[in-house]
Amino acid sequence: MKRFALAYLGALLALIILDGLWLGVLMGSTYKAMLGPLMLDQPRGLPALLFYLLYPLGVAYFAVLPGLLSERLGRALSSGALLGLIAYGTYDLSNWATLAGWPGALVALDMAWGVVISALSAGAGVFIARRATE
Repeated sequence: MKRFALAYLGALLALIILDGLWLGVLMGSTYKAMLGPLMLDQPRGLPALLFYLLYPLGVAYFAVLPGLLSERLGRALSSGALLGLIAYGTYDLSNWATLAGWPGALVALDMAWGVVISALSAGAGVFIARRATE
């Protein structure tokens, strides 16, 4: 249980830091330009909090744990990347299919980001869990 909690903490910290840089510094203006009036001036706090608590749970369970059990960082990274592709793909493709004005270019960009952030969060989860239990 302790190892899982550490895996979750590592994934959570990485997700918050990386997404903060992505949305707040690197790509915030791009998302705003692409989504225009669909975007709120400020995100809703409760759904954002729930996402940032829930998603790293999935990363820890579906990517970090398999990596730790197999003792292969590559397993965690690839499982995290696949999880990101599926999760972000589900979100973006559903929005593109059902919402007027959802840009196709955003689908590719956001899905690629899902792959990267999920893989890196899984790697951070493995790193923290290994370091703290050595």
